[in-house]
Order: sequence, then C-alpha cells, then structure tokens
Amino acid sequence: MGPADVQRAKRAAGKTAEQTAISEDEDFVLQFRIWLKGVSPMVWRRVQVASTMKLREFHGVLQVVMGWEGIHLYQFIIHTARYGSWETGARSSAMSLGELKLRKGIRFLYEYDLNIPWEHEIRLEERQSVKPGAHYPACAGGDGDCPTEECGGPEALMWRQDNAFGYETMNDLVITTAFLQEVTETKSLAMLDDPDRGDELRAALERLKQRASCLGENFERRKTNERLQRGEHLSLMHQQM
Repeated sequence: MGPADVQRAKRAAGKTAEQTAISEDEDFVLQFRIWLKGVSPMVWRRVQVASTMKLREFHGVLQVVMGWEGIHLYQFIIHTARYGSWETGARSSAMSLGELKLRKGIRFLYEYDLNIPWEHEIRLEERQSVKPGAHYPACAGGDGDCPTEECGGPEALMWRQDNAFGYETMNDLVITTAFLQEVTETKSLAMLDDPDRGDELRAALERLKQRASCLGENFERRKTNERLQRGEHLSLMHQQM
C-alpha cells in the first residue's frame, strides 16, 4: 500500500467515525427487554421507545406494560447512579434515554415499591432507526401475568403460587362443587338456610377469591399497546416522581 492509499484509508476511517457520531446525535429507537426478578414462571416484556423519551416517562411505560398501577416510589440504577422518585434522594429522572449514552447489551435495574422491591432487570437489545408511521412507545412482545400490587413481593407471591393448588384449595373446590351439584339437582338454594353450610360456602369462596387475586391481570399485548397509544403512561409517570 502506497502513501496515497494510506491517506485515503485514513480519510475513509475518519468519515466513518464522523458518520457514527452524527447518527448517535439523531433521534432513534431503543428496544429493551424487561423481566421481573425472583418470579417463576418468567414475567417479561419487550418495548420500543424513542431515544428522546425521559426516564420518568419510561417509568410510566414500564408501569403500563408490566401491569402496575403507579402508586409506589421507583428508581432506576444505571452505571451505579440512581434516578427516580425525589423522595428517595435519587437524581432527577427528567433526563432523556439518549443522554444516558446506553450501549447495546447494557443491563440496568428498575425498582418499584421500595418497601418490598419488585426488581426488574432491563437490557438494551437493539438501537434502531425510527420507522415512518410507527407508533412509539410500543410493546413488541412479552409473556407472564403481572402480580397484583399488594401481594407482598416476590417471595410472598412464589409462596402463594406454590400453595395455590395445595390441600386447602382442593378442599375449598370440593365444597363449592358440592354446592353447585346440589343446586343443580334440587333446583333450590335451600341449603343456604342452614347457617353452618352457608358460612362454610362463603368462607371457601372468599379464600378462593383471595388466592385468585394474587395472580394479577392477564397480559395481552394488543390491549397494552392500546393503553400506550392512549397515553396512559403519561398519567402513570406523574403519580410518583
């Protein structure tokens, strides 16, 4: 390679670096994968958001896609720095995702309800160009139903799931099944006139209801995207800041 070839190679490398720097300054789309730690089966989501989105707005997006209600404090832990609710003493979450200079593959933490934290691990999967006509933010995938807000944290949730199909649950199902069978056969609710049997049935139904309430809402990507398009994440991000 002669001197002229070396100079051309240097100019090409410089031009490539310049183009890369320019592309990083432009608006782009970040694709994240989020999963709830300490929970099995896995609860995860994939979201696409604009690089101009503020961290507090991203918090609102996470609330929508995961199924939370935005009633607790939160914080992000990125590069050892904390951003989130001002009550926690964390840095302001008013900065954009683009300003964080996140690199593909980076992982960071999002904590919600800091008393009994629900920890979410977030990984940046892709950095893409904005697609004309596409709506952002968007939920691109996911699986697993989000727990209810007050079920006691991951450990309590797992304990309740392990016991959801135990002996007590089976016994309650036997009680309710026997009631339904008797009503079907006699076409009468006379058994409820017996205080003991009525109380037994009501107690069984209440226990079954409490167990079911911990399972959370069913995740449906279509409905999740409808909520994002309505801007519900913008309301949720303001409930705790």
